[in-house]
Amino acid sequence: MVEEIDTVEIKDELPLLVLRGLVVFPHMVIPLLVGRDKSVEALEEAMVEERLIMLASQEDETIEEPETEEIYDMGTIAQVKQLVKLPDGTIKILVEGLKRAKIDNFLQEEPYFKVELQEVEPEEEDAKELEALMRSLVNRFEEYVKLNKKLPPETMMTVVNVEDPGRLVDIMVSHMSLKVNKEQKILQAISYKKRLKQLYKLLDEEIEVLEVKDKISSEVRDQVEKRQKEYYLKEQLKAIKKELGQDEDISDEIEEYRTKIEEANLPEEVEEKALKEVDRLTRMPPMANEGVVVRNYLDCILDLPWNEKSEDRLVLDEAEEILERDHYGLEDVKDRILEYLAVRKLTDEMKSPILCLVGPPGVGKTSLGKSLAESIGREFVRLSLGGLKDEAEIRGHRRTYVGSRPGRIINAIRDAGTNNPLFLLDEVDKIQSDFRGDPAAALLEVLDPEQNDTFTDHYLELPFDLSDVIFITTANVTHTIPGPLQDRMEVIEIAGYTEEDKVKIAQRHLLPKQIENHGLSEDQINVSKNAIRKLIRNYTRESGVRNLERKLASVCRKVAKEVVKGKERLSRVTVKNVDNYLGIEEFNYGEVDEESQVGVSTGLAWTKSGGDILKIEVSVVPGKGKLLLTGKLGDVMKESGQAALSYARSKIEEFDLEENFHENYDIHIHVPKGAIPKDGPSAGITITTAIISALSGRRVNSKVAMTGEITLRGRVLPVGGIESKVLAAHRAGIETVIMSKENEKHLDEVPDNIERELEFKFVEHMDEVTETVLLEEE
Repeated sequence: MVEEIDTVEIKDELPLLVLRGLVVFPHMVIPLLVGRDKSVEALEEAMVEERLIMLASQEDETIEEPETEEIYDMGTIAQVKQLVKLPDGTIKILVEGLKRAKIDNFLQEEPYFKVELQEVEPEEEDAKELEALMRSLVNRFEEYVKLNKKLPPETMMTVVNVEDPGRLVDIMVSHMSLKVNKEQKILQAISYKKRLKQLYKLLDEEIEVLEVKDKISSEVRDQVEKRQKEYYLKEQLKAIKKELGQDEDISDEIEEYRTKIEEANLPEEVEEKALKEVDRLTRMPPMANEGVVVRNYLDCILDLPWNEKSEDRLVLDEAEEILERDHYGLEDVKDRILEYLAVRKLTDEMKSPILCLVGPPGVGKTSLGKSLAESIGREFVRLSLGGLKDEAEIRGHRRTYVGSRPGRIINAIRDAGTNNPLFLLDEVDKIQSDFRGDPAAALLEVLDPEQNDTFTDHYLELPFDLSDVIFITTANVTHTIPGPLQDRMEVIEIAGYTEEDKVKIAQRHLLPKQIENHGLSEDQINVSKNAIRKLIRNYTRESGVRNLERKLASVCRKVAKEVVKGKERLSRVTVKNVDNYLGIEEFNYGEVDEESQVGVSTGLAWTKSGGDILKIEVSVVPGKGKLLLTGKLGDVMKESGQAALSYARSKIEEFDLEENFHENYDIHIHVPKGAIPKDGPSAGITITTAIISALSGRRVNSKVAMTGEITLRGRVLPVGGIESKVLAAHRAGIETVIMSKENEKHLDEVPDNIERELEFKFVEHMDEVTETVLLEEE
């Protein structure tokens, strides 16, 4: 059958679009999202068939791909008005419902549903009865619109002038939020009379629910208003009591604060400020947020040790004994500390200098601070600055901010309980800065003896005297410390320990400590001196003793395991069995004992962990004169390589080099341990030696190590870190060390026993280096 409706021919065979969680009625215009494959195929077919499509809902909306028996047989014929393809692959369409229709038969299921359908038309009914039902329904719908806050009042305008009963029902249902089964029940009702009655019943149910909901909302609103009224009345009552002087709790608290302030013997300025804050507190409601801020501020003032001091125990012999007990070596540092204590004993007016202990990790910088605090009888406070980025961490937050608090300096003073503790600022070289300010700039006032007697914290807003505090800072390097901050400190370099120092430290301090920590006794474990020496040589490579302590702890753990398993006899750790406790050796001691080679020279470098030896390899291969530098080298070290090559070109005749080697050969300079960044000018003479060796074919003495910067004219310039480099050479088994003549004065820093075991060659020109280190051809 074919019928003309609004110029659209409705066919009796159409593709089916299955709806999920939705029912479309005639006269309804609604957007739909189409994503399922069958639905997309059905939609494409409909676009060919004059945009007509059958819409029917599935019974269970949770099913992804419904079967034919799971689809309602009553639906709506609709026309696709618009179609838009979205970026995610789905299709958005706008459809208009035209006619009710019933599915008589499924003609196909793949690749989309196609159905045979039959239009549904109601029989003629009593017009007066329909008119009465429609009027009742409109009145009931008006009540629904008034109760439903989601519908605007203008909704009634869409139904008041509708005369067709079927159209009226369809429009009303489209404005209601009903479940699919209820909407489907109305869609399946063919008779106008039946549709009107069913909708009337549904409206009654919905209105009843909305009235209950409105009643609950009203009760909740009344409750809230009642609570607010009670709150205001209580506040008024408090105000009345306050006027009558009946608020005893607040009065007692205020009086308690006043008494504490008077008994604290605070400085005049501080006492005046504290009393002003107490007066403010009396004018505030007890539970006001600002009142909490004032209470915290007053507690902070009263907790600070404005007048509490530790009496210095300035007995030099005792201090020296404690320093010697806790630390082996470090004579320069100990002497400087004892000098400071001697001056303090003679005069109390001298401003405390700021000592900065600079050295590699594990050499005892932090523990020196603890020993000094113990030796003079002061409280010890440690503050780690590593990674600090916020200036407010030093100076505090202003009280206008939520959660404000004093800075770390004032907090630490409060925790110490005295205004003259020994303050250790750890890792001062690792301070950072960002949009929150520069903590290093905030430390300038803290560490300046001339102005830290009036240090003002942003939270406290009162000057606090830090001039009696002994500040000691620690750092691994000095070049990352800002210049103005470094200028306020007296830098004491700690190069590291010699092998003999480490053996003594292990025997006196580390091993007894680890034996005690692991619940052992000296009757259960014995580590020989030579075993400790082997452990230092083959299992650690450091300037300090931190890794050495870890290895000793590992040995103690193994022995503890043996004891728990029932071993009764003494566990002896010797050179022969140390690998049973620690595994294979991690480092080769005296690694330069290898055969002297062509193009391989040994340099001395300085790292954050102390001194180290540096192998430099040069390979000469036929090419076009390229200079390749590898091994993660910095710009300065690359420039040293270029300067070394230029110097080598000036020595063509002296070393009998090929005249045009810089045009016919590529020179590749490589520094092993490529994952570690390397930079600095001190490898200049080492690179030059390796290049000349590779070009001339003469071997480099592997027992010689060198350090120094080179100029284009061949002058050898001085470099830094001499003490650390010499200690590294000694550790590695080097016999001769070459350095600039101007570095000779720095040998005073090297321990005498190390200096005696090494031969030093002081040079002014590169010719002296090659003469010493290049072996004659066999």
